Amino acid sequence: MSTYTQHISGTTYQFDGLVELMAKATPLRSGDELAGCAAQSDAERAAAQWALSEVSLDVFLHEMLVPYESDEVTRLIIDAHDRTAFSAVSHLTVGGLRDWLLETAASNNAATTLRSVAAGLTPEMVAAVSKIMRNQDLIAVARAAEVTSAFRTTVGLPGTLSTRLQPNHPTDDPRGIAAATLDGLLLGSGDAVIGINPATDSPHATSDLLHLLDEIRQRFEIPTQSCVLSHVTTTMELIEKGVPVDLVFQSVAGTEGANSGFGVHVSLLREANEAGRSLHRGTVGNNVMYLETGQGSALSAGAHLGTGGRPVDQQTLEARAYAVCRDLEPLLVNTVVGFIGPEYLYDGKQIIRAGLEDHFCGKLLGLPMGVDVCYTNHAEADQDDMDTLLTLLGAAGVAFVIAVPGADDVMLGYQSLSFHDVLYVRQVLGLGPAPEFAAWLERLGMMDGNGRILDIDAAGSPLRALTGAR
Repeated sequence: MSTYTQHISGTTYQFDGLVELMAKATPLRSGDELAGCAAQSDAERAAAQWALSEVSLDVFLHEMLVPYESDEVTRLIIDAHDRTAFSAVSHLTVGGLRDWLLETAASNNAATTLRSVAAGLTPEMVAAVSKIMRNQDLIAVARAAEVTSAFRTTVGLPGTLSTRLQPNHPTDDPRGIAAATLDGLLLGSGDAVIGINPATDSPHATSDLLHLLDEIRQRFEIPTQSCVLSHVTTTMELIEKGVPVDLVFQSVAGTEGANSGFGVHVSLLREANEAGRSLHRGTVGNNVMYLETGQGSALSAGAHLGTGGRPVDQQTLEARAYAVCRDLEPLLVNTVVGFIGPEYLYDGKQIIRAGLEDHFCGKLLGLPMGVDVCYTNHAEADQDDMDTLLTLLGAAGVAFVIAVPGADDVMLGYQSLSFHDVLYVRQVLGLGPAPEFAAWLERLGMMDGNGRILDIDAAGSPLRALTGAR
């Protein structure tokens, strides 16, 4: 294990191994303080960031933060690493990678260059470089990267911002879900997915909700995809029974232990991916996986320890989850950035920073990255913080965000974005829905040619077009 030192103003800081160096270099967050791995002062954090900037990228291929022998996520990262793609940056340090990324982002062929190197970057490399980048750096590079995926709509195209319409209901009442779905559709949401978090994980209840969403989709010929966010094994069982499954959902994390806590492993996820693809329900593509992650999940499961039994910082573990996602070529990935609570991201400042980091790391690794811009009611955050993060993510080219009626999820009990928030950021930043969904909105008279959602109370309103009301 290497020892890293940095001298600042007459003080020598020493970091025992890459695990400690990465943790101490991470911008302050409550989860790392809870785990006991955070820097003890701003000076120590600055020293760690300086020392980290001088680490060669190839070190991450030899000094494992989580042991190769005992963790299948590490084995996936190392075994799938593309040395040819890595050759373009293999000579760089972490600081050199930051400079290279910023220079590339300002070039004319930025998207192509970033795409060509993605398979050569490991999650630990992108986590490391994110730790020494300002917010504007994270935004500039993420915006330059272009990642698309497709099923019935194409997600992640430049100039678009898609949404997950989340019509959750505390008792899975079909009327409440249908009303929330109609509300979102009328306001231009739902092009990434109409996705329900079910109140129960029973196969019967999940089947009923899938049939409900598929009936709505087919009745109104909506070019989108549906998903009920049950456990992957429940969805696989329903696929075998012929239930109309579009997307296969699962929460994933950055260590084998944390994924075991979710009841999954890599081979099971690959099997689920193949099961979903075998249905061939997509029209413009066949990316079928929907995956959710979040900083702090490994720590909350007690599965956050790395080499030498030292705690790995939560942002690096989050980036490692993206290796699992990347292996499955998903339609959608999103971090539920403030959902786990203030024990992991204490306030609005920490949530904003984490959202930008997660989006940057996921997109740089080649994922169609979305963010649930959210917080719990006991966090030191409010909707103004969410407005800020939403706007920054829109500028950074986020693939999709999650929207619920009134920004208040009455089933999960947390605050997210409203359908109107999405209209705001699309208007301000000149963004539109996925092209297939936009064409549907225009055809029904729900959106004009400039991407403006029309007044639902006007004569011949979109409400009548959608419901057939007289």
